[in-house]
Amino acid sequence: MKLFQKVFVGSIYVFLFLPMFVLVTLSFNSAPRGVGWQGFTTAWYSKLLEDQAILEALSHSLEIAVQATIFSGIIGLCVGMTLGRGTGFNKKFLSRIATLPIVLPEIVQGLSLLCFFVLLAVPLGKFSVVIAHTAFGTAYVGTLVRARLMAMDPLLEEAAADLGAGQFRILRKVTLPQLWPAMISGMLMVFTLSFDDFSVAFFTAGVGATTLPLKIYSMLKFGVSPEVNALSALILCASFILVTIAFWNQYQRESKVRALS
Repeated sequence: MKLFQKVFVGSIYVFLFLPMFVLVTLSFNSAPRGVGWQGFTTAWYSKLLEDQAILEALSHSLEIAVQATIFSGIIGLCVGMTLGRGTGFNKKFLSRIATLPIVLPEIVQGLSLLCFFVLLAVPLGKFSVVIAHTAFGTAYVGTLVRARLMAMDPLLEEAAADLGAGQFRILRKVTLPQLWPAMISGMLMVFTLSFDDFSVAFFTAGVGATTLPLKIYSMLKFGVSPEVNALSALILCASFILVTIAFWNQYQRESKVRALS
């Protein structure tokens, strides 16, 4: 039974990570087309760094993702606070619509936002994509903030009020420090989803606002280019480094907590 479990878990890891390994390997393949190995080369990375169209699309994706993350963090904090601490009509209304962007199909979101922008005569570009990504990113941040608020001990805020702290001071000194991990988690999720989004950006991006997923899609129409493999390998490497740093920071915090206890 234990052997079967090990084989089963190992098969899952192979299924998940073998395509990534193949992708990284093919990024060093000298063959201009196809997957047949013809020799080792790093020329595709050099050509990638010289491709202004890809670099421009990458800068668009990063700019849009950063702006959408900031706006989603601010608005999502307000939504989460209303869901966790609000009362009456506002809380009931928000609780019914706050999670809609999470459950709705992306193609429905993209098409509905396109109709909305056309109706209001909003020009399509980076600004429209930022609004679209903020619309679904707010739901993720608000949901995590609400969950964190529900898990917090309300006696901490009551104790601060008994000691003479005002509402703003309680929010700044007691509430927000405890909500910070949930906000960071939600904003990191929004950044990842925004950077990786294709469906919503396909409907809401105009001329001059081509994001990296849209650029890769246009390149794939002419066949799989080794430059796409090199770009994907770099993104995979950057993601691995960021995840490693996040786990290392979490391990350091847990070690400090264990040392204090």
